[in-house]
Amino acid sequence: MKNKYWADLGASVVVFLVALPLCVGVAVASGVPAELGIVTGVVGGIVVGLLPGSTMQVSGPAAGLTVLVADAVGRHGIGALGVIVLGAGLLQVALGLARCGRWFRAISPAVVQGMLAGIGLVLIFGQLKPIVVSPVAIALGLMTVVIMLGWQRTPLKVVPGMLVGVVVSTAVAAVFASDVDKIVVGTLSADVHLPNLSLLDTGVIGTAVVFALVASAESMFSAAAVDRMHDGPRTQYNKELVAQGVGNTICGVLGALPMTAVIVRSSANVSAGARTKASRVLHGVWLLVFVVAAPGLLTLIPVAVLAAVLVHAGWKLLGLGQLLPLWRKDRMEVAVLVLTAGLIVATDLLTGTIVGLLAAVVKTAWDVSRLSVVVTADGVALRGNATFLRLPRLLDELERVDREHVRMDLSEVRHLDQACGQAIDQWVDESRRAGRTVELVGR
Repeated sequence: MKNKYWADLGASVVVFLVALPLCVGVAVASGVPAELGIVTGVVGGIVVGLLPGSTMQVSGPAAGLTVLVADAVGRHGIGALGVIVLGAGLLQVALGLARCGRWFRAISPAVVQGMLAGIGLVLIFGQLKPIVVSPVAIALGLMTVVIMLGWQRTPLKVVPGMLVGVVVSTAVAAVFASDVDKIVVGTLSADVHLPNLSLLDTGVIGTAVVFALVASAESMFSAAAVDRMHDGPRTQYNKELVAQGVGNTICGVLGALPMTAVIVRSSANVSAGARTKASRVLHGVWLLVFVVAAPGLLTLIPVAVLAAVLVHAGWKLLGLGQLLPLWRKDRMEVAVLVLTAGLIVATDLLTGTIVGLLAAVVKTAWDVSRLSVVVTADGVALRGNATFLRLPRLLDELERVDREHVRMDLSEVRHLDQACGQAIDQWVDESRRAGRTVELVGR
């Protein structure tokens, strides 16, 4: 029992060290005060961590929502952020109570990967500006990324490379480059505020719905991935969706960032040997202690350093290592992925995801509509699923039939939709008017 508690304590420290730079970086990239990111991390750790749903999954501000938040703040102002997040949280609670949790898993993996890749690209492009503003910023950014990547190859990799990169680069900047832009940190009393419901309009409501759907989907995908990493209790998806909704409702009341379950923190939690929910709750406690006792430390961090952390996070979201195996297996899946990612970059997250989903549905319909049209000595034999997607091919084959007696065998047709059924009936009528004898089998 004592070993279990010590394991959770150690894991909580590791998750805290991973979460801290991400909370701050996501907030800065989203265009909101840095401390609001930590507030969301605190709520995700302590509140969501205590609620039923998942055991190992850790919640907080996510890089995947950065694009959405930045766009919402740009459109409606930071004052409306609390209203949006509050609405998203209440909708998540309603969806969880309606037992919709598992439905969020019924999405094509290609669309999910495309969504993450698109977010990653937008994140990378958006964070290049703070890095390339000067040679010093470029050097700090490159140093941060090199340390993050190299640290994972050392025996001390139990300490998160992300934290090491931020600390070392910040120390170098403090000694040699004191004139670089650094994070601006205010006070919690000034930045944490109740939502202004007078800002509620159709645009805000629509944004809240998008927040709820994207955050829910990301949390459910994360839950499925984390469940494969450990042998403990499985996620209860409906309860987890309610827990995420409660967390976002509280974040909305505080005017903070929205939250999701975050795969980076969750995997760090599992890898660090966590056994119970205590690890994720304690990580929220450490974030709370930090934001109360030492918020001034954040002002030492150069903006370019945090931008490098987010560029690295965006690169990991791209998932380039999955493209080649997917290409070998199903090239149309890659096409759906690229379409989704490209539209997210060119337009916005909602448009790209919706078009990607529609493309995935069309692809699936095409795949299941396998129709074999075989011209035999007796006539024509159809096998498979005859849907409107295969109608042009069916008509082409029927037009080639030139016999006085035609036997049309439909006994192996698993599904015949109205379009193909009408086309066959019309062809039979025309053939009979032309003096042919048509024998239908299996219909």
